[in-house]
Amino acid sequence: MLENWDVVVVGGGPAGAAAAIRAKQLRPDARVLLADKADFPRDKACGDGIAAHGREELALLGVPGLIDDYRPARGLSVVSPGGARVTAAVARPNHVVPRTVFDARLVDAARARGVEVRRHRVRALTLHDDHVVLDGALSARTVVAADGANSAVRRLIGVPPAPDRHTAIAVRGYADVPADDDVQFIAMQKDGWPAYAWSFPVGDGTANVGFGMMLPRLRATGRPGREVLHGRLAELLPDLPTRDLRAHHLPLSPGRPRPGAGRVLLAGDAASLINPLTGEGIYYALLSGRLAGEAAAEAGADPLAAYRRKLRGALGRHLRTTDVLARAAQSPGFIDAAIATAARHKEVFDLLVDVGLGAGTVPAPIALTVARRWLWNGLRRG
Repeated sequence: MLENWDVVVVGGGPAGAAAAIRAKQLRPDARVLLADKADFPRDKACGDGIAAHGREELALLGVPGLIDDYRPARGLSVVSPGGARVTAAVARPNHVVPRTVFDARLVDAARARGVEVRRHRVRALTLHDDHVVLDGALSARTVVAADGANSAVRRLIGVPPAPDRHTAIAVRGYADVPADDDVQFIAMQKDGWPAYAWSFPVGDGTANVGFGMMLPRLRATGRPGREVLHGRLAELLPDLPTRDLRAHHLPLSPGRPRPGAGRVLLAGDAASLINPLTGEGIYYALLSGRLAGEAAAEAGADPLAAYRRKLRGALGRHLRTTDVLARAAQSPGFIDAAIATAARHKEVFDLLVDVGLGAGTVPAPIALTVARRWLWNGLRRG
């Protein structure tokens, strides 16, 4: 006996919860199941940052006040690999909400809207022309796979994971900071670049702190990952003794992520939707989850084609931009030039935030300004 569902969402993080909520928004009569291998609340290693772009997605999902009780972070300070620094107020404040809290609230919001939430680990999947069968027990017209960087569903439908060259690894913990600290801080490291540490104040006297670098660069050190990641975090943030350290992989966007197969749609980390410049993933997760939920609810005949079009329209130019910039950013000098330019021109600072935390693109005049400084810096060093 199969349980029949209109939509089964696998994974209860931001992407999965957004997909389930959106499907119910558009089709209140739809049978929607949200399945996760864990009970909520549960921790998830992450930078916990929710930019203004993510709050816009929450508003579209009908939960605009979900994180209103968390104090916004209004400042951002960045130190480049070569020591250039910019500190400024962001155009729109960001928030830092531990995933233990944020994810559980989103799942509760889905449940309150009629989504059934169930603990279930997917181990088998069969694709059919007009439905998908999970574990021989669940049948769905559409499946949204939002089960993270190590997605079991992605593996079952034969979509390969992100290659190592597009994979970062980070360690995240928490530290005590002054209660009035509301400036997010990023310290980049030239050794093993791309690599950086961060401190993102939550607003309650603690901060999410961590360090991340590309997986091939970590392996090239020939040292244990724990030793490298923990050591560099302590080196870059020596005044912030850190607890609750956990490591996690980040499959970075390659510019043209594969959105699924058959009637299975990949969203969030499962689709390698993580900003390759910053490692930001919550905005991409909420956006892609919402679009997957829309496609599942509206496009019964071919949800994957509808989802692909929606993703292309929302993120196509942006992902191509970040792909090009990520290639340029392999040179730490490019980042030095970008940060130095941002320190002199507020519009460049705002643009970098929009590209790094949202869906921004880079106008040609600004790209030319940064390129000129990059060239000038190179000539001076030469």
